[in-house]
Amino acid sequence: MLGILGKKLGMTRILQDDGRVIPITLVQCEPNMVTQVKTKEKDGYPAIVLGFVALKKPLKTRKFQFSREVKIDEGETYNKGDTVTVEKFKDIKKVEIIGVSKGKGFQGVVKRYHFRGGPETHGSHAHREPGSIGCRAKPGRVIKGKKLPGHMGTEQKTLKNIPVKYLDVENNIIGLKGSLPGASKSLIFIKTATK
Repeated sequence: MLGILGKKLGMTRILQDDGRVIPITLVQCEPNMVTQVKTKEKDGYPAIVLGFVALKKPLKTRKFQFSREVKIDEGETYNKGDTVTVEKFKDIKKVEIIGVSKGKGFQGVVKRYHFRGGPETHGSHAHREPGSIGCRAKPGRVIKGKKLPGHMGTEQKTLKNIPVKYLDVENNIIGLKGSLPGASKSLIFIKTATK
């Protein structure tokens, strides 16, 4: 499995030869450094830990702002200090994306769960209310899992089988079809699609 960390730049579009317009999201993936190599003999499984965005004042325990563990196949060999770049994604057509969605704060049930809402006219005061939230004496409480107002967004989202439509090795930019979770400059983890 191959993986790399990057920062979301924003969206643009590319024109196909047949005239179709494909929306893509650009992700800047500066070379990731291998900070740790895990082996099957020592750790029980083969993996590498990638470091992204070096700290200006490195600490003893940490030298990068972001790090992520990536499992690798037993045949692959990496050494501490090696770099992983977007060039390794040249022959890959589909990838898997992990990111954190935009935060939307405290939201009501209409926005959060797409409730229809109440009547808008005839003196109604329950336009965007959730309505009844349970029974009276039995069970005498709100049932677990009831959809109610609350915090929305800032959740980890995984998108699978995202086509790679653009690759700029010189500028370390990869273009993926469609939109990706998170705001501009947010962290995106790209890895090869699992079979």
